[in-house]
Amino acid sequence: MSKLRILYAATEILPFLQTTKVAEFLETLPQGMQERGMEIRIFVPRFGIINERKNRLHEVVRLSGINIAVGDDEKPLVIKVASIPNAKLQVYFIDNEDYFHRKSVFVDKNNKFHQDNDERAIFFCKGVLETVKKLGWQPDIVHCNDWMTGLIPMYLKTTYKKDPIFKDAKSIFTVYNHEYKHKFSANLMDKVKMLDIDESMLTNLQSGDLDSFIKVGMEYADSVIKTNENFSENIDALFTEFMLTKDINTISADDNLLDSYFNLYNELSR
Repeated sequence: MSKLRILYAATEILPFLQTTKVAEFLETLPQGMQERGMEIRIFVPRFGIINERKNRLHEVVRLSGINIAVGDDEKPLVIKVASIPNAKLQVYFIDNEDYFHRKSVFVDKNNKFHQDNDERAIFFCKGVLETVKKLGWQPDIVHCNDWMTGLIPMYLKTTYKKDPIFKDAKSIFTVYNHEYKHKFSANLMDKVKMLDIDESMLTNLQSGDLDSFIKVGMEYADSVIKTNENFSENIDALFTEFMLTKDINTISADDNLLDSYFNLYNELSR
């Protein structure tokens, strides 16, 4: 049995929240890998529509209290955990009062895209990595899911590259479809920058939209996964753009799903 350590970062997971197929995928895959002997950690944002009492979330004080820089601002990180019913899996929730206490995910009650979704994504990506450091848990594979996690592969290849916790970690980025057309503010690149990251490494963020986060994830990940969704033309174009330079796998949600990922994780960690 493999003892690989797999870190999952995603926008959502059942039974706590579902707005897209990401939630179903994150319910199925980590449990399947745990049953095959892998060690699992799961991280998602603690969006305000997640009912803490119903889902029995509680704060982990020893992991909370770090300040996360987003541009020139610093925001306190709060970590909460809950167990998945009928599975021996814990989910870590990245929380912050300013970013995640509103009763919505990416759009407000008038279907308007939250102007600070870029900052929420930056905070989440950095929060995941800082919490894993504090846990002292060294992942072999960091599997990032959806646009909001797209900066993690870049941070792993730059600022966190020399950290003992992440020095051997390989990253996977799974792309999902979306319909958002929002453009972020012009200072997006300044917010994303960290130690060892300058503008020349952020050219794929210049378009300033959700696809720019996807492009960064695809650029820096060791492996890119294309799900069997019907993708919009702009995302299909991204796959065409990166096909010559990246290892892009198409893994379908069928009976071979778990075997396909089990083999991919073991191959990538060699």
